[in-house]
Amino acid sequence: MLTLPSTVRIYLCARPVDLRKSFDGLAVATREIIGEDPLCGHVFVFLNRRGDRAKLLLWDRNGYLLVYKRLERGVFRPPREAEADAGHVMLEGPELALMLEGIDLRGARRRPRWAPRAPHDRGAAPPIASGSSM
Repeated sequence: MLTLPSTVRIYLCARPVDLRKSFDGLAVATREIIGEDPLCGHVFVFLNRRGDRAKLLLWDRNGYLLVYKRLERGVFRPPREAEADAGHVMLEGPELALMLEGIDLRGARRRPRWAPRAPHDRGAAPPIASGSSM
């Protein structure tokens, strides 16, 4: 499977897309439906109407990469629905990996995990604005 850095965002298109589209057609769908630049380096996931096929589009420094997956049985189930006015659902890497395995995450619950707080949350002094004078 793909290993993605934590800085890469994953956008799942909220509407079914004609997966006969390839690089350029999906790049247009990225702009028109999701509202993002397909050259930004993030991953864009598209499902067909039946939900048994998925294409992932991403740009990697010198060209597009297209990944195509077909489930032999079952359908892809996004972990949650898109907001009413949004053209996409944001996914995390593990959610995408499980979704591509055909696992339905809608009934799954995420247990609380420890995460370090950012340095500015620990009572550190706020950064000095660059335009301030002394």
